[in-house]
Amino acid sequence: MATSPPIPSPPPCGIWCSLGRLRKFVSGKTTSTDEGEAEWKALALQATLCGLALMAGYAVGKVAPGHPLSLACYVLSFIAGSWEAVQEAWAKLRMGQLDIHFLMLLVAAGAASIGAWEEGALLLFLFSTSGALEHYVLHRTHREISSLTQNAPKMAHRLGGDDTVEDVAVEVLAVGDRLLVKPDELFAVDATVWEGETAADESTLTGEALPITKRPGAQVYSGTLNLWGIVKVTVNRPVQESSLQKIIKLIHEAQQSRAPSQRFTDKFGTGYTLGVLACVAGMFFVWWLALGLPPFASTAETKSAFYRAMTLLVVMSPCALVLSIPSAILAAIAWGAKRGILFRGGAAIERLAEIDTVAMDKTGTLTKGELRVANVESFPAGQETAILQLAVSLEQSSNHPLARAIVSHGKEHDLEPLPVSDFQSLAGQGLRASTAAGLCWLGRRELIASAGDNGVLAEVPDAALGFTEVWVRQGSMLGRLLLQDEVREQSRPVLKSMAERGLKTLMLTGDRPAAAEQIAKELGLAEVRAGLHPEDKVAAIHELTAQGHRVAMVGDGVNDAPSLAAAHVSLAMGARGSDAALEQADVILMQDKIEKMLSALTISHMAKTIIRQNIAISLGAVILMATASILGQIPLTLSVLAHEGSTVVVCLNSLRLLFVKEPTALPFNKV
Repeated sequence: MATSPPIPSPPPCGIWCSLGRLRKFVSGKTTSTDEGEAEWKALALQATLCGLALMAGYAVGKVAPGHPLSLACYVLSFIAGSWEAVQEAWAKLRMGQLDIHFLMLLVAAGAASIGAWEEGALLLFLFSTSGALEHYVLHRTHREISSLTQNAPKMAHRLGGDDTVEDVAVEVLAVGDRLLVKPDELFAVDATVWEGETAADESTLTGEALPITKRPGAQVYSGTLNLWGIVKVTVNRPVQESSLQKIIKLIHEAQQSRAPSQRFTDKFGTGYTLGVLACVAGMFFVWWLALGLPPFASTAETKSAFYRAMTLLVVMSPCALVLSIPSAILAAIAWGAKRGILFRGGAAIERLAEIDTVAMDKTGTLTKGELRVANVESFPAGQETAILQLAVSLEQSSNHPLARAIVSHGKEHDLEPLPVSDFQSLAGQGLRASTAAGLCWLGRRELIASAGDNGVLAEVPDAALGFTEVWVRQGSMLGRLLLQDEVREQSRPVLKSMAERGLKTLMLTGDRPAAAEQIAKELGLAEVRAGLHPEDKVAAIHELTAQGHRVAMVGDGVNDAPSLAAAHVSLAMGARGSDAALEQADVILMQDKIEKMLSALTISHMAKTIIRQNIAISLGAVILMATASILGQIPLTLSVLAHEGSTVVVCLNSLRLLFVKEPTALPFNKV
């Protein structure tokens, strides 16, 4: 027999190229979900043909040993099983690289050269099957994630000055443009309704299936569906900054963000690969020169040093290991995206599974944040309309729940905002700006007092429990708006569930202590820290961290952004929360439901458990089979089964994350 070539030495990166398909999906190079489906089905067909030909060759060989038909079946099995591997390997070779496909082809060719047709065909069958399975897992993940991008509108009906309608691309729309939106059309950008009435299906953005009524003054969001009315809207922001594009951007960032454990395997890879190649080359010479095995043999029955080296190389190839973490992370991200939970990468999933303390803002988190103005007071009485108009003028550009309630109340009373200048946001205190009548302030009682107290503030008692007060002052004009909020229905059972899971919970709020304590009592929350400025919330997070706690912070407003950044992991409530909160958050609960935090906790714990299982399976298979290969003689068939089998098991284990039912009961789902 011709002398077989020595075992190749691929570059350190080559052995990790089994992740090529995964990286296509992560980087977005796979352009179509349909393409992904066609690809995995084609690979599954090739694997099926390979398997059928393998069984036919084996059956013919048993009935009529040495019959040419048996060899023909094996050759057909080789062709079907290696078709995709040959294309991948050739593409890499043209770039001067060797990858896992080249390695598998080499081992299969080596098996055929010594007459081990069954083992070579089995290797290719399992390799092609695992490839098809990888494609299927990634197709399912990609399909879940890409569903959002398919809802992005491309055109809009822009109204001219004489109400003429012009169809334009959404990219050319500018703030202030007026649009006409017909029934069953998607809102092209974030906008405000200024004429007409309808209802919107916002499930693509928030996951909430109930229609949301839209009247003049209401906000509408890009990618959501106008159900029945003809409305005219004014563009609030360009399409690049719309809610839908913001969410799509967050998903893409999540796909490309690596988890700490994944970064560990990346660093681990080069050294491991070099060690494997050195070990295989060393053992080849040990078996040949020290133990006296022939370097190459003409039959599979005579086990050679080359045969054993191929066996060792197969079992030590870390295909399952490199797939163990990213496959689970992407599956968890896809599961969350479908259910209105956006994880900004694998690190967010892992950190959420590590927390032991949950700190929560009150307004918009434990309460609905759907405030309404219950009363407007002025001191002295008679200037209530002017106080409301000032408040609307200062709050019109804010997206905070307080601001939305004030602006909406102003529109109900047909109040036009006054022009403002020198606008300044005073974090945690309020706002300051100038109108034609002079400088004005809006915010907490302390802010108004610091602007110059004429003694009236001290005479006005605090608002009754259950009400939030917003003070307004300009010159001698002084007044306040009293707003009322409702506790979220699910806040109490969610807090109870967290306590049962051993999580410490507390409220961090800028609201008055009396109002905060009443909410806490209603919810059964033991620890409350009220009257906090943003820096006080950060200090509270740092204090808990110094005590050894891993803190999750949940909030939705601009004043929550610093504490979100300071926490071990941060969660923002709702896709319509402030941009500052969304930018800082690691996890975004799109549906604005506190119970979604339980779902996020559940999937993060399950993903972390599955990652550990995958690593144990992949490393366990490598260690066990490598030890057996070095210490004793194991057939190539068994090494192939162990190698490809562990890869298949890891893929299937990660895939089951996509089929997890969202928890409805309070305890964690067990893995």
